[in-house]
Amino acid sequence: MRIALISTPFVSVPPKDYGGTELIVHELAEGLVARGHDVTLFATGDSRTSARLEFLFPEPRWPPDPLTEINQTSWALARVARDRFDVVHCHAASALPLGRLMTRPPFIYTLHHVRVDSLSEFYRYFPWVWFVAISERQRELETPLPRITTIHHGLDPGRYRPSTAPGDHVCFIGRLSQVKGPDVAIDVAEAAGVEIHVAGRVHRDDEDPTFADREMLPRLERPHVRYLGGVGMEAKVELLSSARALLMPLAWEEPFGLVMIEAMLIGCPVVAFPRGSAPELVEQGITGFLVDDAAEMAEVIRTRLGDFDRERCRNRAIERFSRDRMVDAYEAYYRRALGASPRATKPIVASG
Repeated sequence: MRIALISTPFVSVPPKDYGGTELIVHELAEGLVARGHDVTLFATGDSRTSARLEFLFPEPRWPPDPLTEINQTSWALARVARDRFDVVHCHAASALPLGRLMTRPPFIYTLHHVRVDSLSEFYRYFPWVWFVAISERQRELETPLPRITTIHHGLDPGRYRPSTAPGDHVCFIGRLSQVKGPDVAIDVAEAAGVEIHVAGRVHRDDEDPTFADREMLPRLERPHVRYLGGVGMEAKVELLSSARALLMPLAWEEPFGLVMIEAMLIGCPVVAFPRGSAPELVEQGITGFLVDDAAEMAEVIRTRLGDFDRERCRNRAIERFSRDRMVDAYEAYYRRALGASPRATKPIVASG
């Protein structure tokens, strides 16, 4: 197949630091090329890929801006329209209305975000799009869509060296915002009597602009906390390899949580609150533990990690979350879209 992958203009592929969507785009591009597909990746010019790379912006444009995004997606779709692609797979919502101007090829769109009411209302105008949810919980919370499947993320296990001899500390990796629970993770580690290594940037929450100054900055100064700031892939792998567990005290409906499968692929157990995708990803006692509250999380750290089988954890993660498994699922979905009737060109009119 000739496949167009349209990434964001905000982060390179793969990301040098934080960037879950762009890491998945990278893994998908590499996996599809390895299968012999003709793949063109529309991303930033500093991206690294085995696919054919085309770019409008030589470097990432940060912070995210809707005009920057629509500039890139319209440029990429104009390139697609001039050529003969079998499938276009978009990772930016701005591509969907632009797709009205094209009758081919089939459009695949992956939802990388928590439910947002304005986006849910937006999506219903595009019944011809082949949507992908990244967890069953995300799909359950989303507005009903006529064409949607669930495909869990997958990663190349070779990027995550196995670890069987961790240190005594636990870790937290992610943006330091209230929904991710970094404050709870720090408190839990203190209650369990262990050091915690924290990686991520302090995030100014729109919901609570005072959270960082009030809750995070004082906690990062505590004696049992080692704050690492933002980390790239190499440092993240080292951190997960040396940690006894990754703490995920989620305070929101996490749509996926890529760091959870990164930990599992190393053999590092995930100890998480059962929110969002966590119950789908974490298998109790095999790849981690689901706990109801902070007290139970501290108890797991004290009593359940000493004999945890990290090799079994990694093997199970490879079975469920490898890049090959993800590519299998996308290939099947692409072929399903290609085999369907051509999409209707009649515009969708809002009712009421």
